[in-house]
Amino acid sequence: MKKSLSLLLLAFVMIFTLVACNDTTEPAETETETTAEQAAEETAEETEEATAPAEGDTVEVGVAIYRFDDNFMTLYREELENYFNKLTEETGVKYALDIQDGKQDQATQTEQINNFITQGKDVMILNLVDKTAANAVINLAQEAGIPIVFINREPETEDMKLWPGKTTYVGADATQSGTFQGEIIAETPNKGDINGDGVINYIMLQGDPQNVDAQQRTEFSIKALEDAGLTVKALAEPYQANWDSAKGQEFAANALAQFGKDLEVIFSNNDGMAMGAIQSINSAGRKVNEDIYLVGVDAIPEAMQALADGTLTGTVLNDHYNQSHTAADIAIELANGNDVSSYYWIDYVKVLDQSSAELKDSEPRTETVEEAEARYAERENN
Repeated sequence: MKKSLSLLLLAFVMIFTLVACNDTTEPAETETETTAEQAAEETAEETEEATAPAEGDTVEVGVAIYRFDDNFMTLYREELENYFNKLTEETGVKYALDIQDGKQDQATQTEQINNFITQGKDVMILNLVDKTAANAVINLAQEAGIPIVFINREPETEDMKLWPGKTTYVGADATQSGTFQGEIIAETPNKGDINGDGVINYIMLQGDPQNVDAQQRTEFSIKALEDAGLTVKALAEPYQANWDSAKGQEFAANALAQFGKDLEVIFSNNDGMAMGAIQSINSAGRKVNEDIYLVGVDAIPEAMQALADGTLTGTVLNDHYNQSHTAADIAIELANGNDVSSYYWIDYVKVLDQSSAELKDSEPRTETVEEAEARYAERENN
């Protein structure tokens, strides 16, 4: 898809040739300059048109994932590849994906992104290890003229103002997932208060504490219970299980041993950690939905099976299907030279059975940076 440079060089050649060949009279110089300007304008128009890929063209897409061994991002990555392959078959435009594993190390991922820029990718889709790296990444990408679709880990709004129209975020509002978790517990027959003492005793299995999704799921799951007029008590500080199933199992086992029957609810920031917690609950001789509740997020296949088996109270669909499709669609818009909105939001879905987690096409909600800032400010005040 690297047509713009050759057309631009052609424009310079035309201008140079026309100017060099004019005579010394004033009228001829003016006429020649006008002709040269017209030629440059026409070539610029052709350059703009040429940015849109046609059948047989190749669009180079650099994709950086914070780590491959993450349940949700594996689903996301696989669906992203499937969707781009489908678009290639439908349009004849080859979408060449270069997908890199950041291994949860920002230095490694920064090197990968620098390679994308050096290679002259047409667009980048970035799931940052550390969202604070967004500022530097945007500045480098802007210098190279390579637009960015951020996914899954939302940069700060100030960073999203650096290159408007060419930088966007596609994701889901994590406050919604936390709220749904709290509502699932509030909707149980005893509202999460298994021993009937008027207090919901819980622990929290938290993902990466630097990740805004982990922060917001932790906060808003409890806020939903409090907003419902219920009393909650954290038996411990959030356990830093970092999205990992093995750590979820370890911390859940520790909590079950320490707090025994006092522990009524386990909130997990994702299903991966919840799957680990199920093993510890079973080992402790406890039964989900009888003497303890457990909720997760993502609606991964293992969680859906656990839900069917009765070993999980509920989960929340983090819609990798529509998020990945929207990210691809917006990346193509950017590769075509078009400006895009600052935010594209896909709603979470509360999941209590298989039918609730059905994947189907949905339209994203768009938002400007200013609208997002106003909404965030209002949320902070409530």
